Amino acid sequence: MPIYDYIYGTMDMSSDELYETSLKRQEESADVVHLTHLSTTDSIYHLPLGFAYLASKPYASKWYLKIAMWPVVTWFCGRTFVSERNVFNDKLKLQSWVVPRYTMHYVSKSTQKGDINKLIEDAILEADKKGAKVVSLGLLNPDEELNGNGELYVQRHPKLKTKIVDGSSLAAAIVLNSILKETTQVLLTGKLSKVGHAIALALCQKGVQVATMNEDVYNKLKQSLDSKFGINLLLAQNYDQKIWLVGEGLSHIEQFKARKGTLFLPYSKFPPKKVRQDCYYHITPAMVAPKSLGNLNSCENWLPRGVISAWRVAGIIHGLEGWNVDECDESIFSMDDVWEATLRHGFRPFSLPIN
Repeated sequence: MPIYDYIYGTMDMSSDELYETSLKRQEESADVVHLTHLSTTDSIYHLPLGFAYLASKPYASKWYLKIAMWPVVTWFCGRTFVSERNVFNDKLKLQSWVVPRYTMHYVSKSTQKGDINKLIEDAILEADKKGAKVVSLGLLNPDEELNGNGELYVQRHPKLKTKIVDGSSLAAAIVLNSILKETTQVLLTGKLSKVGHAIALALCQKGVQVATMNEDVYNKLKQSLDSKFGINLLLAQNYDQKIWLVGEGLSHIEQFKARKGTLFLPYSKFPPKKVRQDCYYHITPAMVAPKSLGNLNSCENWLPRGVISAWRVAGIIHGLEGWNVDECDESIFSMDDVWEATLRHGFRPFSLPIN
């Protein structure tokens, strides 16, 4: 039952009886669980349990929905809830679970991080108890400062059978394969993440020059880079590069320094706000889902319908391939292997560029 029916008193009076009946049935377990969270205060309406009309379209903020309901979800929900169920090739059962916290709770310095970690940890333990093979962590659920990109839960529960996947290797592979082969130089911007770090090192090793305006980022990458590839890492003197690799926190001011026709290619979880009409903006790392992924009737956040995030795809691929390993902390899978496996299972790159 949509939660707004409960809030505003429009619920069907037979709902309680139906709920009691449903409890008597054997609960369906998932092979792969994707654990995400609410983004903005009106994002609850864009989930499948909200308005189907809104859920079927990429997320777009609407002021009247922000006023209508917040922070009701965090008051009423003390645990994660299932937002979507899918099946891949009629074999692999998939579920998306939502942590009832907003993005602002994750980024706020005043928020008790232990509360968020407890919700994530409880969800992982529940998934493990129900026999899930993989839990993929979406949006800000895997964060270096919050939980060491998921490593915290592996350390606390070394006997977990469920594998924790942060999806970094696939996200990096998607960005790498979105860059034209004839590219000679890119500009690395925004906050350097695990994904951005992997992309920068891979490009330098392929002979593509990676420039950055941030001296701290430059020094951090320099320490990780083999000396023979060091020549391809540069401290940028200008903003002339036609491809910008965008991490979290790209400012409007920085965007206006880009040349006309620049492609902003995010490796971030959230898309940069579009402020340039004369530049191109690619979506965040994602893949077009094959038709064998059933019941995909809603959009995942801001992504087009039928397109799902790299972090969600990564969990599916781990489940399909039977990879019995965690991907968290600083570990990165072979980007070539995960890319090839993803294509082999029918996922396809999203067409580039998107304005």
